[in-house]
Amino acid sequence: MKDNLEHIFKNLENQFDLEEPSIGHFNRFEARLNKTTTPKKNFKLFSYVAVAASIVLLFGVWLGTSFSSSGMELATISPEMQETQSYFVSVIKNELATIENERNNDTEQLINDALLQINKLEDQYSKLTLELKESTEDKRIIYAMISNFQQRIDVLQSLLIQIEDLKQLKTQNNEKYV
Repeated sequence: MKDNLEHIFKNLENQFDLEEPSIGHFNRFEARLNKTTTPKKNFKLFSYVAVAASIVLLFGVWLGTSFSSSGMELATISPEMQETQSYFVSVIKNELATIENERNNDTEQLINDALLQINKLEDQYSKLTLELKESTEDKRIIYAMISNFQQRIDVLQSLLIQIEDLKQLKTQNNEKYV
């Protein structure tokens, strides 16, 4: 095999292109590379994927802060409170999934604003878990935690109503101009 390679190289001797490219070749090549742009469809897809990834990340952070080990959750108080917490968490998850399906350029700002409100409520909930850890007998903290879950659900349901109103308004405007 070694002999074959040597034979091939001897036959190709003096046939290799050893010339340098002409002056400006690299600049012209680089300019051509810079001229090509990504298609708009890829950009739209990328923006939706980026938004979805940010929501998943936000939801992951929310789960991490809502159920932190430093505080005491409702579920640790009694089986009834565990059931209550599970119910609220599942409703919130479902509402977030529904909202995520409604995300588009028209609803982006509404959704982001609502998620900021949800984050504030989650921060309050985290503080309540710490207070509950200090005083497990204080019913006011338990009521405040339940109220916090209800407020989050209210924010999400209000957002869904606003999205529906926006869709109806857009449909009415489209019908006017058709």
